[in-house]
Amino acid sequence: MVDVSSKEVTAREATAQTVIHLPEVIAALFKNGDIMTKKGPVLSTAIIAGTMAVKRTFELIPFCHPIPIDSIKFESRVEDEASGTQLIVSCTVKNVAKTGIEMEALTGVSIAALTVYDMCKALTHDIVIAETRLIAKSGGKHDV
Repeated sequence: MVDVSSKEVTAREATAQTVIHLPEVIAALFKNGDIMTKKGPVLSTAIIAGTMAVKRTFELIPFCHPIPIDSIKFESRVEDEASGTQLIVSCTVKNVAKTGIEMEALTGVSIAALTVYDMCKALTHDIVIAETRLIAKSGGKHDV
């Protein structure tokens, strides 16, 4: 792990986003919000899974520091595009620490996306988890 002992403690925030392309059979169900499958409510479960992943990032990614988590917020929206319907999930994580929080935000949206896939795969396997990326980061040396 990188030595962060000499770094300043600062307020940090990171937002990551993932785009999930939904086939029409699932997209139609999401038009009115969360959907219920045999496994339960899809978005609610994805948010719980993403939250758990944020808090365990240091256990999943070998060189991440165990850091305090002060806030986790998930948002989701369905958008119709020319290429089809997308479910966009974002995760914003905040803390006050010596090292960044972006890996936690990226881990949160990644696991949330995988949870959506897992809960909807009985309906179709044509779900595509497309783009997962850091949207914003503040605190520390470099803001994005």
